[in-house]
Amino acid sequence: MQQLHPIEILFVSHKSPPATGGMEKQSYELINGVALYIKTHTIVYDHQESLFAFFLKLNSRILTLIKANPKIKIIHFNDGLIAAIASYHKGYEQLKKTVTIHGLDVVYPLAYFQKKIIPRFNSFDRIFAVSDATAKAAYDRGIKIEKLQVIPNGVDFPEHQVKKKLADISHKYPDIQIDKKTFVTLGRPVKRKGFSWLLQQVIPHVDTDFQLLMLGPYSTKETLTDRLINLLPSKLKNLTMLFLGYPSDQSSLRKILPHCYPKVIHLGKVPFEDLQIILNESLAFLMPNIPIPGDMEGFGLVCLEASTAGSLVIASAIEGINSAVQHKKNGILVPAENSPAWITALKEVIDNPDLYRQQAKTYAEYTRATYSWDIMARNYGTAFLEICNK
Repeated sequence: MQQLHPIEILFVSHKSPPATGGMEKQSYELINGVALYIKTHTIVYDHQESLFAFFLKLNSRILTLIKANPKIKIIHFNDGLIAAIASYHKGYEQLKKTVTIHGLDVVYPLAYFQKKIIPRFNSFDRIFAVSDATAKAAYDRGIKIEKLQVIPNGVDFPEHQVKKKLADISHKYPDIQIDKKTFVTLGRPVKRKGFSWLLQQVIPHVDTDFQLLMLGPYSTKETLTDRLINLLPSKLKNLTMLFLGYPSDQSSLRKILPHCYPKVIHLGKVPFEDLQIILNESLAFLMPNIPIPGDMEGFGLVCLEASTAGSLVIASAIEGINSAVQHKKNGILVPAENSPAWITALKEVIDNPDLYRQQAKTYAEYTRATYSWDIMARNYGTAFLEICNK
């Protein structure tokens, strides 16, 4: 691509950049990355109005913007929800339209959504999927294969090498035993992450001395939201939790964690600098995802983030994680929900720490060489130009 092509592109996203992770981070990096090569315009939900109002006004805002900028040839909707709304729009049929799907926006188990909305995605000129698993989920639901293209997400690379040690921050986390070999998990406690499964089916059976540090949002006490959601009928409860990204595994963790202390410690959310130190010093980062009907891991960005931080990644070979982790290239893949395989993998790493610390360095180099936001943006930009030139 040459810088600033004569065509222009409109990005529409209901996430507000700059952002810190997942779909928000991907949206931010995509918009800013493509802007280096193609003139871009944006309509982005900035939380200054209700989401309902944003969707209600979206069609007219698009029409106003493209009228003022006649060189816009393509509109990109950066997730399935906003694309589903836009599939009912009128007035800009002459423009090319594309969408990025991330996982849950394809498998969300609402019958009307699956039967009536998903097929409408075939009206788009291209459907970008963040992983092979997301593309397959779309194909299985009737999206035409010739419209699908997989472009994996990228990852931030640390600007500076981590110099501090775990001992330097241990005063902030008195439960950390710095002399122990350490595993780490990270993320919201949703069921697909497999955290309670790991604590019940794997950790008790790894009889070597180690400590597991769990990082990420976690509420030790039942909240008002918990109580309200638990009042819902089972099916509606499940749909609501998925839609809200609700921490569906949290209640199980509250029951399990007290019996795992001090081998397992949940630190909650920690500052970014401390996270980098903990990952860099850990023996391995664990992502023990399990299959949950109606939900999926669209990509597994956190695996790449852990790898670039210097941690060995051990992850379930499931869904979009298979597009983020290449077995024995930038991590180790283990069959999902296979307790013996997970136990064996953890014991192997504990018994050979020096070998796997060296492996982690090699894996981090592969991650840096293979995944970057610039590579992602260039791939999108090339595809946009190809679509416009058809």
